[in-house]
Amino acid sequence: MSKSALIVVDIQNDYFPGGKWTLVGADAAAAKAAQVLAAFRAAGDLVVHIRHEATDKDAPFFVAGSEGAQIHPSVINRDGEPVIVKHHINSFRDTALQEVLKQHGIDTLVIVGSMSHMCTHGITRAAVDFGYATTVIHDACATLDLEFNGVQVPAAQVHAAFMAALAFGYAPVVSAEEFLAAR
Repeated sequence: MSKSALIVVDIQNDYFPGGKWTLVGADAAAAKAAQVLAAFRAAGDLVVHIRHEATDKDAPFFVAGSEGAQIHPSVINRDGEPVIVKHHINSFRDTALQEVLKQHGIDTLVIVGSMSHMCTHGITRAAVDFGYATTVIHDACATLDLEFNGVQVPAAQVHAAFMAALAFGYAPVVSAEEFLAAR
């Protein structure tokens, strides 16, 4: 029988209006993440929070010890829910994440969080490479507008491209509504 965990990736204050690195749709994505979080808590399933901290005090966001680096109140961890602090895009790199999952016998991951094109994408690919059955809740993830080689890429297109890439070969990518209806 599979045993699942919800991984809440980098839903931190700096990504919200008034923060240092505001994402497009951060509030809407966090609201969907909170719905999924409530379902995992109600089922008694493991919830793991990932919190990114910059190692450089002059970093543009997520400065260690700052209010911006704290987990957003909409998905704040409860007592007993592990919080993994990371310093890299991949949440498995140089952290205890895999140890925590092994301790709990987890083989299935559900991922929500930010940014779609960076840490959410990175943990999903790594999780699948480590052998976890993985699902991404696309509307519980957020990102921002990007620019490449003079081309402006709106956040909605960035998000869609990265979710499409994950869905193409890594993991099911579903809405919170679809996931919760099937749970």
